[in-house]
Amino acid sequence: MATIKPFRGIRPPKELVEQVESRPYDVLDSDEARAEAGDNEKSLYHIIKPEIDFPVGTSEYDPKVYEKAAENFQKFQDKGWLVQDEQEHYYIYAQTMQGKTQYGLVVGAYVDDYMQGRIKKHELTRRDKEEDRMKHVRVNNANIEPVFFAYPDNKVLDTLIMRYAATKPEYDFIAPIDGFRHQFWVISDQQDIDTITKEFGKMPTMYIADGHHRSAAAALVGAEKQKQNPHHTGNEEYNYFMAVCFQASQLTILDYNRVVKDLNGLSSEEFLAALQVNFIVEDKGTEIYKPQQLHEFSLYLDQHWFSLKAKEGTYDNSDPIGVLDVDISSRLILDEILGIKDLRSDKRIDFVGGLRGLGELKRRVDNGEMRMALALYPVSMQQIMDIADSGKIMPPKATWFEPKLRSGLVIHKLD
Repeated sequence: MATIKPFRGIRPPKELVEQVESRPYDVLDSDEARAEAGDNEKSLYHIIKPEIDFPVGTSEYDPKVYEKAAENFQKFQDKGWLVQDEQEHYYIYAQTMQGKTQYGLVVGAYVDDYMQGRIKKHELTRRDKEEDRMKHVRVNNANIEPVFFAYPDNKVLDTLIMRYAATKPEYDFIAPIDGFRHQFWVISDQQDIDTITKEFGKMPTMYIADGHHRSAAAALVGAEKQKQNPHHTGNEEYNYFMAVCFQASQLTILDYNRVVKDLNGLSSEEFLAALQVNFIVEDKGTEIYKPQQLHEFSLYLDQHWFSLKAKEGTYDNSDPIGVLDVDISSRLILDEILGIKDLRSDKRIDFVGGLRGLGELKRRVDNGEMRMALALYPVSMQQIMDIADSGKIMPPKATWFEPKLRSGLVIHKLD
């Protein structure tokens, strides 16, 4: 069963939240973070992208950069830009995108639940990326940014959350980059806190939606601290890491599309003919065409859009991986026809996700940077949970969750 706890969050005062909050560390590069922070010394980028405090070109993995993160984190607390709550709380974090709102509970997730597989993952992690985040957690002795979980829909929790959502939030702002609304409530009523703990305690599992490297790093540092403490009791704060947990049905997963630099020596006619072995190919003209259903793809080639419908027998409905469109397209188009074997390392392919839309695919092909583009129908949260439950791993570049969590609304200290 899932174990969670409330915690004493470290948060910006209400009047400073819009100066402190930021995008997550991994959705922008150092130059973008430097530009977004500008002359704002209260920006969280000084903690999560501290290389911006050094000359341009300084590696984000330089030891002095990690040390600067800790120095800045302490400065933010000393100056009152971040203040720790007196009592332990759960928090509610709501995001509104294009008229749709999703409500997350901010909790302390249990390290052992991750280590024992009760917090389930659907992606592989890379050790170098894990180690980077582990260094950041260690040096700050805190989870500066949350991870993003999903949990099975729960009527008791939904009712509780909606009761708070009808009240005035602690924070309420429109983020300048994405234009989405972000709201935040503090749950201080002990009965509500107990209800949340109890309801999560009934859940056999939670699922990582986004932030696999942050989850791994946070849990591994917690496990390290357990081993390093000869007086470990299991009640220490480092046994938990910060997660925002959303009901699975509320989450929005957008398409994660592919652009390819060449046709592997084939002409356009030869490529289209090769596709007809496994797909029903239909020319849709010059207007942008978006896939309408599972197992349908949109191809953009030579200023034309084509519908590609996978033929019966090219996928296995009983296989949670084999039925995925990312797997079908990887096997039957990228690998078999174009010779792209490894999506993570092949330089001939790139990926376009999120809100950029199919217009971005068209732009990158029309300007000559890419030869063709392939648009996919989005993966569903149910598919992700089925794969996680089966113990299997999603193919690379399969999911794009939107909106992303803002960082800096609350921080979890490990002591």
